[in-house]
Amino acid sequence: MPSLVACAPSSLLLSVEVAGVVLVLFLVFGIALGYLLSQPIPFRGLLDAIISLPLVFPPIAIGFFLLMAFGRHGPIGGWLHQTLDWDLVFSFQALVLASFVAGLPLVVKPIQSAIEGSARDLIEAAYTLGKGRFETLILVVIPVVRRSIVAGLTLGVGRSFGEVGITLMLGGNIIGSTETLSLAIYNQVLDGDFACASRLSILLGLVSLALFVLLRKLGRL
Repeated sequence: MPSLVACAPSSLLLSVEVAGVVLVLFLVFGIALGYLLSQPIPFRGLLDAIISLPLVFPPIAIGFFLLMAFGRHGPIGGWLHQTLDWDLVFSFQALVLASFVAGLPLVVKPIQSAIEGSARDLIEAAYTLGKGRFETLILVVIPVVRRSIVAGLTLGVGRSFGEVGITLMLGGNIIGSTETLSLAIYNQVLDGDFACASRLSILLGLVSLALFVLLRKLGRL
């Protein structure tokens, strides 16, 4: 393992840190949005389209629009800079946002489909018995669709490890600061160091495989 990370020692740790934060966000927002989209709510189609956009829209273009929104002169980034004196772009938080946006539909859609299929009757029964939406989510929905939750988390976190386009725009690809493992491979190829790129690619594959096996085991509990 040490020889694999020798050419980009900080990139693996950074990618793992980003994936860890994104996993927590997916657990909260992925499950909540999957549950919400399975209900007859106002503007459901619009919300579904926004969440699903990364599946069909080029990542580099999404990254550009996010950069325009969260940059220092953007509507959101400008407010953050003036109010909190904080710049989101080219930071760890920007990497988290990029990975979250890229992987969110892969988490939400399996959960939404599972709820609309196997859990719908149970949800209606819970409502009939006087249970609220939050109580129904915790006591009924999550236990029933836990395998779909694990599948979504596996896809979403795996996507975070492989994200390049949005991360490149928001994170800036700063070596030693915002260079994730995927960007390190990209940089090594640009530098012509294909041996290092090969080692990092193998490492990325091993990390993704280990994550997949771990989450699959958790899904069987």
